[in-house]
Amino acid sequence: MTAASDLDAQTPGAGAASAAEPGASAASESHSAAGAAPASFAVNIPGIADDELEAEPLDPSQIVSGEPVVTGKVLWESPDGRQIRGIWQITPGVVTDTEANELFVVVSGRATIEVEGGPVLEVGPGDACVLREGDRTQWTVHETLRKAYHISL
Repeated sequence: MTAASDLDAQTPGAGAASAAEPGASAASESHSAAGAAPASFAVNIPGIADDELEAEPLDPSQIVSGEPVVTGKVLWESPDGRQIRGIWQITPGVVTDTEANELFVVVSGRATIEVEGGPVLEVGPGDACVLREGDRTQWTVHETLRKAYHISL
């Protein structure tokens, strides 16, 4: 898994304006008395090319219809593996999943997420979504969906 320090980093104090430029990344080290905390960073998610994402094969039993392809990139993982931040993308199709505790923001694309025994979520660019651990979902991906996520295990 890729750590945030593997991203193109700027030196601390280089200025927020630089980090806001398309494709720019910024990182600064933050330390606590208990040890190093995760680095702060900004990354232009749409600017990360598809060929920079890694294949994440679906279990065939998850595919309901179509031929969806999943790719992603872990940007940071806590030392104990219980916190993960990254990018995830899926092409059109219908898949099922059992969720972890996750907060994500849709960067591009559209999908309908049906939570078993719960709501039907229509998500698109700019939408923030929270899924609970154990939620059983069915994702109908209408347009290739890319999201930035934080998962707590």
